[in-house]
Amino acid sequence: MKIKIKLFIILILLSSCKKEIDFDLQGHRGYRGLYPENSIQGFKKSLEIGVNTLELDVVISADKKVIISHEPWISHHICIDSIGNKISDNKYLYNLYSMGYNDIRKFDCGIIGNNQFLEQNKISTFKPTLNNAIKIIEDYATDNQIKLPNYNIEIKSNPSTDSLFHPGVKEFSDLVVSVIDSHDIFDRVTIQSFDFRILRYINQRYPHVKLSALVSDNFNPQINLNDLGFYPYAYSPNYKFLKYDDVKFLQNKKIKVIPWTVNSNDDIAKVLGLGVDGIISDYPDRVIKIFEYD
Repeated sequence: MKIKIKLFIILILLSSCKKEIDFDLQGHRGYRGLYPENSIQGFKKSLEIGVNTLELDVVISADKKVIISHEPWISHHICIDSIGNKISDNKYLYNLYSMGYNDIRKFDCGIIGNNQFLEQNKISTFKPTLNNAIKIIEDYATDNQIKLPNYNIEIKSNPSTDSLFHPGVKEFSDLVVSVIDSHDIFDRVTIQSFDFRILRYINQRYPHVKLSALVSDNFNPQINLNDLGFYPYAYSPNYKFLKYDDVKFLQNKKIKVIPWTVNSNDDIAKVLGLGVDGIISDYPDRVIKIFEYD
């Protein structure tokens, strides 16, 4: 009953406005369900439909550019080379951390689509830098009188791949924070990571930056918070493991609850009913349609 009441209240608050909603609706990798992941085209479309936070991933190139990419290599599943040829599945051969950005941007990572997302538009696109993407997105929002978006930036770091696919914690974090600082948008940025080393470092070095703890396990949230060592701005669990009591526990700690990656209509409705503060979805249009329908 509590869940149904909470869902009803959320829908009342949200259904009255398409372009600006009082809820943290995050387009996962931009708008992966319908547009190439982490693409400028996907980010723009998310803004057009009313998404208020763009969720994206970043890695580092050999020339120390912050690149928007989920993997720290060129994925053969979604990318082809500059002349349209398929590429090897050897991730070491296309390791972004060993490639300069001028070479990285030659690969098309949208035109062949994505077999996991059959509705995705096949659009020619390349991996943008975080710096250029923010500039383009900010200009696009301003030119089209769309509210400036929030950014949820995931640092793709792992202790087992330090110095192989990415720099160490300090350098990786400093490079990302430097780009954000150059655009003076800290008030609209959250940095998230599964690598708690990243979060601990940024919390200590840049205490003004909002942080989100990404978790994939089914542990009690307090266990993960104890491991992290501080209370972050947000807690972002796998939605499959999220329970109503977890949401209440975290919110009582003044921690926002924003689960990932919620895609089906049934799962979206169920997660909304738990009273979460936001949702990360490949299909933000589905979330909006649920708001509008109800």
